[in-house]
Amino acid sequence: MSRYALVVDVDHCTGCKGCEIACKNENAIPLGERWNRLLLCGPYGEYPNLQQYYLPTHCQQCKDAPCVHVCPTGASYRDPETDIVLVDKEKCIGCKYCMMACPYGVRSWNPEENVVEKCTMCQHLTSAGELPHCVKVCSVQCRYYGDLDDPNSDASKAIAAKADAAHKLRDFGNDPSSVYLLSSKYCEWREGADGAHDITQYD
Repeated sequence: MSRYALVVDVDHCTGCKGCEIACKNENAIPLGERWNRLLLCGPYGEYPNLQQYYLPTHCQQCKDAPCVHVCPTGASYRDPETDIVLVDKEKCIGCKYCMMACPYGVRSWNPEENVVEKCTMCQHLTSAGELPHCVKVCSVQCRYYGDLDDPNSDASKAIAAKADAAHKLRDFGNDPSSVYLLSSKYCEWREGADGAHDITQYD
């Protein structure tokens, strides 16, 4: 089974928010909601020895997705062809159980349609052989998409090139798939014992 995910080379992310804007425009996301949220981690240390990095957060495409398990109607499900976690709006009753179950808070509420929404990795594009829009528009080309089980995919190659810099958000038993590449020569990965980053809302 394929395991598609996003890989972000945090070493090169400039915090331009191009991925956020591209995601909102491509998916017509309501005002105030974001499927791809850019967070600022830091600054850490004491002046002049300071470190910080930008952390884009999105659906982590968990292998054992709690959002799928708790959904009472099957609205949160895995696509049988790609194994990507998606939301069927026709089945969503707006109970928000999936939002509460997500350990990373990356699901959004659409008040106009009364349904839960999330990053789909632009399935409408990838199913046609294109890249997710956030990957396509990244000005520094630090975002990668592909099948992590395919060593020849862009995502797998990016990880292989920086294997010692690969990190994931804390695993709560859900086995997240997204990978973040942050080299220790630039900044220390700062996830705390509770799985949370010391973050600033970068608005």
